[in-house]
Amino acid sequence: MTDLRIREAGDSALVAELEAVIDPAVNARAIAIAAQVRARRIAGVRDIVSTFHSVAVTFDPMAVDTRALRAALADAAHSVAPSTSGRTIEVPVTYGGDAGPDLADVAAFAGCTPADVIERHASRAYRVYMLGFLPGYPYLAQVDETIAMPRRATPRLRVPAGSVGIAGRQTGIYPRESPGGWQIIGRTSLTLFDPEASSPALLAPGDEVRFVPVSGDVVSDFSRTEAYVASGFSRTQVRPNADATYDRALRYVTVLSPGLLTTIQDEGRWGFQHLGVPVAGPMDPVAHRLANAVLGSPRDAATLEATLAGPELRFEHDAWIAIAGADLQPSVDGRDAPVGTPVRCRAGSVLRFGGRRSGARAYVAIDGGFTVPRLLGSRATHLLSGLGGLEGRALRAGDRLPLGRNHDARPREPEGVAPRPTNPGGARLRILPGPHLDHFAASAVDALQAQRYIVSPQSDRMGYRLTGGARIPAPAGEMISAAVFVGALQVPPSGEPILLMADRQTTGGYPQLAVVIRADLTLAAQLVPGDWVEFRGCSASDALTACRDQEGGLDALG
Repeated sequence: MTDLRIREAGDSALVAELEAVIDPAVNARAIAIAAQVRARRIAGVRDIVSTFHSVAVTFDPMAVDTRALRAALADAAHSVAPSTSGRTIEVPVTYGGDAGPDLADVAAFAGCTPADVIERHASRAYRVYMLGFLPGYPYLAQVDETIAMPRRATPRLRVPAGSVGIAGRQTGIYPRESPGGWQIIGRTSLTLFDPEASSPALLAPGDEVRFVPVSGDVVSDFSRTEAYVASGFSRTQVRPNADATYDRALRYVTVLSPGLLTTIQDEGRWGFQHLGVPVAGPMDPVAHRLANAVLGSPRDAATLEATLAGPELRFEHDAWIAIAGADLQPSVDGRDAPVGTPVRCRAGSVLRFGGRRSGARAYVAIDGGFTVPRLLGSRATHLLSGLGGLEGRALRAGDRLPLGRNHDARPREPEGVAPRPTNPGGARLRILPGPHLDHFAASAVDALQAQRYIVSPQSDRMGYRLTGGARIPAPAGEMISAAVFVGALQVPPSGEPILLMADRQTTGGYPQLAVVIRADLTLAAQLVPGDWVEFRGCSASDALTACRDQEGGLDALG
């Protein structure tokens, strides 16, 4: 029986690892372990993701006994009877031409004709080892080694939905338009992901895929953006829930100016990472909760997350608002609207923001919350996959945002809200070991803690690229893709760490050296490009205490 190693990934996740190989039997075992743990419905567990050779379990540290969770993983590993096969699904593919602009390059790499590439690609069955990168994106292996061309040196900014690509011994299908570095040899018309379907993903880990060459005309190319529907997935239509339709909303806010980047967020889209669906949600979960708590609203009510420069909003109906997080100088009809204070807005009032005083992200809560449709149980916006929020995108001028009924909001007086600590110009973030610690030299964590890094301009909701410190030597060779975690510090070949944040992908191929503890993510979320970051190790008990203190303060607000 394959040995199982259970590792911590910060204070909110465990990873159970089998042998680090790409092998159907090992993968079948990982799938079976994940299925058995999922069937136990352990309270506090948020996501269970099987990968090529591991199972990642993300949980609420305030609600889960990690010793019991470890025992459940170990028990599942010793009691499962894995199946090595699932369904067989045929995928029709138009190869070459506009559908497959890299087919000739792959043929040149293999020293054969394009027809030979097609025959070799379509002549074998591919196992779905896992889903990740994008919702419904299948990692398929293994490609005939003669056509196993490496990724492009420079990724494309846009790869159309349905594109079939090769990256080494792997092949895959893009569920929607996105950036990508795989060699594109064809395209399929199948819809791989429908967020409104009872089973959103067409494929599942353990399935078998066979590509079937078909003739067909593909009119688009890679030089322009194709028009996709609101959800961002080919031929998928978003059908608003009955309790959240725009036409039936009784209250509205109109967007006069969207600000730099303003999105609708709630607590995130948990429970779907095994399908490749990112969690999203607020970058600063504490500020999001605080804004709702000031109004006495539910913690999962949707808020607006405004980045650096806030929006201009007109209230079409009376409302209470509260703003938390960054101080972007909010005002209502020219009167200051202090952060952390309930403010009454009359119909016709306009909320504006001035210059940034501190922080990066402010959260605007309104009584009743923003009632855009729920998608996979959440209203959170994830920009790359085009899910949630308002058509999966940032706000635009002219948007009308529907509000729920005033659920008897109970605004709090300013003295009822505790002030939040700030670190002007930077932050010291506490870390715990990451799931791939043994991939690095023994001195890697010490080297990480000895540096002061700078948040680079190449930073966004997916993650922060950190520069300025000594580079961390990355492990030699490529790592098998695995689950990734919020707060994780990935180390790419450049040696410059990447701090993963709310919109991170669900899987990745860079090793994760350390993970920022949950209680300090609020500090990380308020960093701006040019701010400094330092990392300090702490114990698991310290991380849990910090989490309890933070939760206790928020719970005291109701």
